[in-house]
Order: sequence, then C-alpha cells, then structure tokens
Amino acid sequence: MRFNTAVLSSLSLWVAHQAHVANAFGVPSRRAFARAVSTQSMTTSTQLRANVLKLSDPTTQILDKTDVFIFDCDGVIWRGDSVIPGIPETLARLRAMGKKMFFVTNNSTKSRAGYKKKFDSLGLDVPAEEIFSSSFAAAAYLEQTNFKDTGKKVYVVGEVGIGEELDLINVPWIGGPADQGKQPDMSPGGFMVHDHDVGAVIVGFDRYINYYKIQFAQLCINENPGCEFIATNLDAVTHLTDAQEWAGNGSMVGAIKGCTGQEPTVVGKPSPLMIDYLCTKLGLERSRICMVGDRLDTDVLFGTDNGLQSLLVLSGVTTEEKLLSAENTITPDFYADTINDFFVGVPAEASK
Repeated sequence: MRFNTAVLSSLSLWVAHQAHVANAFGVPSRRAFARAVSTQSMTTSTQLRANVLKLSDPTTQILDKTDVFIFDCDGVIWRGDSVIPGIPETLARLRAMGKKMFFVTNNSTKSRAGYKKKFDSLGLDVPAEEIFSSSFAAAAYLEQTNFKDTGKKVYVVGEVGIGEELDLINVPWIGGPADQGKQPDMSPGGFMVHDHDVGAVIVGFDRYINYYKIQFAQLCINENPGCEFIATNLDAVTHLTDAQEWAGNGSMVGAIKGCTGQEPTVVGKPSPLMIDYLCTKLGLERSRICMVGDRLDTDVLFGTDNGLQSLLVLSGVTTEEKLLSAENTITPDFYADTINDFFVGVPAEASK
C-alpha cells in the first residue's frame, strides 16, 4: 500500500478574511459605523444564502452527477452508538443504483477492524475495504515516509485504534492505553524520564488523556531531535453520545501544541491523504465524487479543497444558522437535513 508524494504535502489551512468598514473622509460616528457594519453583515448573509442551496431536486443536483459517495460517519450515519433513522434503507437504495461508497471518519479510537464491528453492530452491511479511519491514515503516513527505516518508535496519545493500525505495518509504539492512569512524580526534584528513541508522537482522540501523557509527548517532541508531531485530526467537538456534543481531538492536540509551540502534521480530514489514496488506487474521477459530512471545517473543506462535490447534512454538529451565517466562509454545493433526503418523495422502485 503506497501513496504518491503529493499526499504528503503540507496541510493547506484556510485563511479567515475580515471585512473592515472605513470612512473615506475620517472616522465615522458610532451610529454610522454600526449602520455600515449591519449593512455589510446583511449583504454577506444574503450572498451566502444565495450560494448555499438546500437540496430540492436530489436526482438532478447530486445523484446524476455522482458515481462515488464519501460519507463521514458520526453525525451522518450514526450519532454516538445509535444509527440515524432511515440510513440503512438509504444506503441500500444507493447501492441498488450502482453507487460506490466509502466511509471516512476522523475518529481514531478504533482501527478499520474496530469500525467494521461497529457497522455490524448497527445492522449496517458495509465491507471492511470501504472503511477508512484517521488511525489508518496515521499509519499510512508513516508507511509512506518510511518511518520504519529510522529504527525509531512512536509515542501514542490515543486509544486502541492507532496502536492496532501501527501493529499492521510493524511499527513499534508505546503509550496509548498503557499510560492510562499514570501520574508523573511532581514532588520537589521530580523528573520524568522519557524515551529518546521516540521519533514520532501521534495524537488522537483520547478519553483517558492525562498530564503524564501530555508531559511525555512534550518531552519527546521538544527534546528528541527530528521527532515529528502528528495529529489524526483537529475536530473541535465530537458525538460520544447522541445526547450532546463533547470536546473533540482538537482539545488534545491543542494541549500538545500549547506546551511544544509546534504545529502538527494532520493526516485526517481535511488533509488530502485519504482522497489521494482512493483516487490513485481505484482510478476515481474527482468531479464525480461527492463528500457528505456534518462539519464545515473538516468534511466540506475536505471536499472543496480536493476538487470534490460537497453536501452538508444537518444531522450532526453544524446547524443551518451556522451554515448560513455571515461569519461562515466554507460553503458546500448543497445542504440537506439528512442523506435520507436523497429519496424524499421517490418510490423505492424508482431508484433501482
């Protein structure tokens, strides 16, 4: 399994643009300034609403133009441990139409084998080769960069998924679940000994993150020459349960960034690694691929930055208000309540 070198190009970060209201003849009054800002916001919002259309004719707008669907999982297929109603039937109808599907998640807590078990437990018949997780992406990145040849090991801040994927490519690693519950000696003169053979630190979502893991990662990155800082993703929030949003891997990565001053190499969405792999391996045409997700800054950006069609669904973390707000600068081609909207009002036999 190999990726072309283009996959490893640095992650392109989007730049937020701020509009400034100026007065050509001097500083405006507070009231005039407020009116100008209000007008600017209304204009921007109107432009956004005109550019982001709610799916109304799915056959013409999406289905006829798409051969391959890439689905995010949490917030699109399930929420927490509950499948979103109607999803199994929708996926079955897409398969009956001959559409290819891949399921790409930024959640690194499970390996591909682990996610296969979750799909099965939810009654979703998804082949293992259609599943891609950010834990897989991290291992694939190390394989592409020939990390194994360095003779170094990896320190993992994360759960079992990353370690299981590293085992598959025979890259040695430490940390992960084994460091759960550990506490450093912070008594007077306390000193943490870290492993000088660590050549990369991978930070993935970790429900058991603690100060020991943060300090160990900090020492490896700051004191081991050439040690690479790798993040599976930067998601701000996630759905651990279907009841509310929970702090995502962005909080774990942020802790390591804060104490090292280093920016990570990001391997999950919106990094192009996985789409480059799919297109190279399967010969897919990007313009005929539609990325479907519930997040603007990962899923939709993954689509727009990589030449794909994009559809935002409101079944996860992004609200319609946020999508259409004047502050939002990331716009999908269309949006819908859920992927079940592909077949609203369409008899089942008509989609075969």
